[in-house]
Amino acid sequence: MSTIGNILWVIFGGLEMAFGWFIAGCLWSITIIGLPIGVQCFKIAGLLLWPFKKQIVPSSMGAISFLMNILWLLISGIWLAIAEVITGAALCITIIGIPFGLQHFKYATLALMPFGTRVEKRYY
Repeated sequence: MSTIGNILWVIFGGLEMAFGWFIAGCLWSITIIGLPIGVQCFKIAGLLLWPFKKQIVPSSMGAISFLMNILWLLISGIWLAIAEVITGAALCITIIGIPFGLQHFKYATLALMPFGTRVEKRYY
């Protein structure tokens, strides 16, 4: 069942959002300072490409994660969050798209503060 959900997710905006995160990761990875941010972007792009059976788990956020979240928010995070909200709002117009739109809203909050979270495989 999760395979069907993943295929529908890719059709209903997952591919475009994963591509956006991948491009952000490539741009951040150009510099050595931005490399940890780029790696996080690639992890989230993988999550957005195949999200079922995975979950986002908050972890401890120290001072470094907080500073990276602020830098991320100012440069890339706000734009990816806006794209997620627009995609989610467009999907919520139809009844079939509402669950996918709500997922996009969840990922919009992740786009604002991606550090201090990790992606884990869910077994249920």
